[in-house]
Amino acid sequence: MRVFAIADLHLASDPPKPMTVFGPQWAGHPEAIWTQWRATVRPGDLVLLPGDLSWAMRLPGAMRDLAILSDLPGKKVLLRGNHDYWWPTASRLRAALPPDQLAVINDAVRVENVVVCGSRGWLTPGHEPLSADDARLLEREGERLSLSVQAAQRLRQPGDHLILMLHYPPASPPYPPNPLTRVIAAARPDLVVYGHLHGASPDRAMSHVSGIPAHLVAADALRFRPKLLLDTGGSAAGRPGAGGAG
Repeated sequence: MRVFAIADLHLASDPPKPMTVFGPQWAGHPEAIWTQWRATVRPGDLVLLPGDLSWAMRLPGAMRDLAILSDLPGKKVLLRGNHDYWWPTASRLRAALPPDQLAVINDAVRVENVVVCGSRGWLTPGHEPLSADDARLLEREGERLSLSVQAAQRLRQPGDHLILMLHYPPASPPYPPNPLTRVIAAARPDLVVYGHLHGASPDRAMSHVSGIPAHLVAADALRFRPKLLLDTGGSAAGRPGAGGAG
């Protein structure tokens, strides 16, 4: 089983929302994603989708976008982004998801020999301090990430790979420690993936956090081609794990 990742699909089936208002790099979206996905991903592969999946405001609208993803090869693991306003409770979402899609919501999933955990994340301190509200939200996301990591530890078996997903980057220049990096440092995942940054080049993005490889997988940064993270062998089939409220 090969593992890929791509974030920030920003789908909009109804009503359409052209992404070119955010820059010329979005020309041809989302058709460019579908073309690159089908050329890259095989049915037995796993694709991680760390946030900003759909512009929909309600679950029924998002389901039209997620149905498009079901027509693409591979099993998918979803994470909430800051623009996924449609995202409901864990129980409601999991009842609605197509069979090829799993969601990480304060817990973790295991697909063959890969365990995936994560959290949306939030703004992190850098050159400028955070506001009180942002600091509070960051602490909450650190707690959610900790719940997810605990669930991953319960699911993980000897020889499994552990991947940690965030939507926001795990830290901001000059990269002081924060509630997310502290959880990551303790969890020691094999790698971290994140999105959210648009117009950023992957070779100029944060490439390590707490000594762990980190990958920017925002769709436009990847030129809409899912990024290969690792190849484990085997075929994709997974189950969600318990850990935290929805």
